[in-house]
Amino acid sequence: TFKHNLTAVLNGAELAYSNGCLEGFNRKIKQIERTAFGYSNFINLLTRIRLEENLFKENILT
Repeated sequence: TFKHNLTAVLNGAELAYSNGCLEGFNRKIKQIERTAFGYSNFINLLTRIRLEENLFKENILT
C-alpha cells in the first residue's frame, strides 16, 4: 500500500495543506447522527447540526 501511494505520501509530507478541519467536521456530523438516531425527519437533524456549529442563530424578540 505504501509503495502504491508513494506520490500521495510524499505530497502530503511536502505540502502545507491539510484536510483536518473537514475531517473533524465530518466526524462531528457522524457523532450527531449516532446520538440523534430517533429524529423524526431530516430537517430536525440538519437543525441539530447547525445548532452544534453555531450556524443557526436564535431569533431574539425584544
